[in-house]
Amino acid sequence: MGVKSVVMRPRDSFQEFEATSIFCPRCRRATPARQKLLLVLPDGNKYDYVCAECGTAVGGKTDNDPTNFHSTVPPPRLPRR
Repeated sequence: MGVKSVVMRPRDSFQEFEATSIFCPRCRRATPARQKLLLVLPDGNKYDYVCAECGTAVGGKTDNDPTNFHSTVPPPRLPRR
């Protein structure tokens, strides 16, 4: 009789986080945060979080979803004849 061992990998319980409130050093308290797209990169997008009350940059994140980059790149031009 053989015993079969199955190793199960834990699944991620989340895909990515979205910050709704972040501590603002200028307001000196947690405030709502707005997410602003800074860059569309080949390997993902870079976002900046700013305080919704005073506009101070309070954080940032980079995701790993390149779909926006591929939709912004125009197709190659064909040579004219």
